[in-house]
Amino acid sequence: MKNLIPEDDYGVFADQKGVARVDSLFVAATFEKGHRHVLRDIARIIEPRSGLSENFIHDNFILSTYRDARGRKLPRYLMTRDGFTMLVMGYTGPKAMHFKELYIQRFNEMEQCVRLLLSARQEFPMLTDMICRLHESPKPYHFSNECDMLNRIVLGMSAKQFRLANGIEKGQSIRPYLTAQQIRALDRLQHLDYGLLYSCPDFQQRKQMLMTYYKTELEG
Repeated sequence: MKNLIPEDDYGVFADQKGVARVDSLFVAATFEKGHRHVLRDIARIIEPRSGLSENFIHDNFILSTYRDARGRKLPRYLMTRDGFTMLVMGYTGPKAMHFKELYIQRFNEMEQCVRLLLSARQEFPMLTDMICRLHESPKPYHFSNECDMLNRIVLGMSAKQFRLANGIEKGQSIRPYLTAQQIRALDRLQHLDYGLLYSCPDFQQRKQMLMTYYKTELEG
């Protein structure tokens, strides 16, 4: 099944439920360990006498498979941030500490990206799908910049500013609080921006084109 956000260079991705996970193959490569040794470490963590609850194991370690260079179907694990933390807790030394910090940063970035993607999909589903197609590893700003641009053109402010100005709870969709005219304008600009993302990758040029269209065709 296709992931919500594909794997980055360190094997961190977001599954269809929006949960950030990491591939044990990438952890082995990054920490310069044999994958069989990482699988052995995971086996020790999840075995019944380890002390971890079944719920923790179920939520944080998913057994999966992959094909190696010889076409063999071999096991791997897809771990959440908590599962990863439990695994690398015993990895020591300056290099290991550096990689732990790196992965914590990647998980933070991925989780922020997921929050922005899911929030943006409430307002601009077409745009978020196009952004995911155009970027192998989308960043939070890919979503926030585009959505903020459209909201600023029509509303004069970002969605965050609109929530603050109108006492709307954080994370809640602003659509129910917009006028019919504002919704129509945002939907129309979204359709235009969907095509422009592919044909006109320069952000400032897209912004100017959309502002011009809004002022000449939609405003008023």
